[in-house]
Amino acid sequence: MNLKYKIDSVTIQDYLEGELHSEIKHEYIDGQVYAMAGASTSHNRIVANILSALHAKLRKTPCEPFASDMKVQVAEDFYYPDVLVVCNHQGNDYGVTDAPILIVEVLSKATRKIDQTLKRQAYQSLASLEEYVVIEQGFVDVEICRRKNHWQSEHYFMGDELHLETIDCRIPVEMIYERVENEDVLNYLQQQASAMQNES
Repeated sequence: MNLKYKIDSVTIQDYLEGELHSEIKHEYIDGQVYAMAGASTSHNRIVANILSALHAKLRKTPCEPFASDMKVQVAEDFYYPDVLVVCNHQGNDYGVTDAPILIVEVLSKATRKIDQTLKRQAYQSLASLEEYVVIEQGFVDVEICRRKNHWQSEHYFMGDELHLETIDCRIPVEMIYERVENEDVLNYLQQQASAMQNES
């Protein structure tokens, strides 16, 4: 989330109705509405890569992935995670769920503080949530926190494989960062290319 600007206090119903017609997405926190800024190319590529893996894994199951147009309700607040997985979701007019089992956020300089504090605490208070994944876009670092491990952090890097235990989905970190251009990714790809040349 990028707190681009905020709007004075509104009711939940007014917020939900407003989101149906707004060209800009907003999050609703403590009765105030915050506009969200656009995402970078790297951010969009990471989200697309995650969604692709989740769609392939969850086809013909009761669980389904959603991108950032699905709102998560936590008490009386509403957030737009970058990616989430919900099982047995009952559609509603406002695109809201309060029962995600998995949430993924892609960090940026503008969103890091709130994603790592306010949102992390809010999401982990959801009884349904089993795993919270935080992905850096400016460098390679995939963090996962699991309820069963008391939300302790585990970190994954290029060459590693992320195991989303909740849905038994394995995703190589290299796939998560496919097409993303940052120094860590470029160095890894150069090392891989050099290794292949040495073998040939």
